[in-house]
Amino acid sequence: MASMTAIHRHRPGSVFRIVATDLDGTLLADDLSVSDENRAALRRAAHLGAQHVIVTGRPAEGCDVFFQALDYRGLAVCNQGSQIYDVGKQAMLLRAELDQRAARMAIARIKAEVAERLDIAVVSSKHPLHILLSPTYLHTGERLSQPYAVLSQESLLRLPLDKILIRSPDLTDAMLLRRATACIGPTLTVVQTAPGVVEIVPAGFDKGTGLARVAHLLGVRSEKVVAFGDMPNDIPMLRWAGHGVAMENGHPDVQAVADEIAPNNNRSGVARVLFRLMDERLADAHRSSDT
Repeated sequence: MASMTAIHRHRPGSVFRIVATDLDGTLLADDLSVSDENRAALRRAAHLGAQHVIVTGRPAEGCDVFFQALDYRGLAVCNQGSQIYDVGKQAMLLRAELDQRAARMAIARIKAEVAERLDIAVVSSKHPLHILLSPTYLHTGERLSQPYAVLSQESLLRLPLDKILIRSPDLTDAMLLRRATACIGPTLTVVQTAPGVVEIVPAGFDKGTGLARVAHLLGVRSEKVVAFGDMPNDIPMLRWAGHGVAMENGHPDVQAVADEIAPNNNRSGVARVLFRLMDERLADAHRSSDT
């Protein structure tokens, strides 16, 4: 695939007022760093009047290092859209938790349906470490970027839950997603968020609804939003935004709904698209001034 393929619904370079970015696999390189090029593009966008909105599956409590690295002070959509966090004021504007009984029932059904090993982790904002894993959740040699605790599956499911992460070494992502979706109740929904990881989150929330809420608070319409993402959980926000950009390293389902494919996250793909859009904006302004 070419590094950049455009199928524009409109020319966002002259109109965008929000730059919405996923973190992992999108704005962040694989080593979780933010490139100088991405930083420069976001600074230039801000100078032109556009606001950066982080839209991430990570819980707000696990994003401090990224907020600090980006000197981010705005509104962030976290935890698959079920949290809206005002970073500058350190205030949670919206937080939805899982129905604990429904979550326990869903896990029991999935385990019965899968009939294979099912490993789980949970995010619980009420626990001091926030990230908690069952003993077999991590693959051999795998590391997390923040502290975590290890508890039995039974103990995990007794906690107040923001979301549940499930994985199975015996199933493909598509099989696990399909079987999990068939087992949840109406208060829950299932999304794929990374290779080998499926998440159970509160129903009625996704990255699209979260971005729409923030855009409404900022007084910005969807057609003035450009959004970047790489995994299926990013599809709702790419569809909602006026211009949706999938990463070259992204999932094929995301690329299929995008208006444009950006270079991969390790090549500052966000910056490369933003710089082009901003150059188009300036060219439009020059043309207008000449007429």
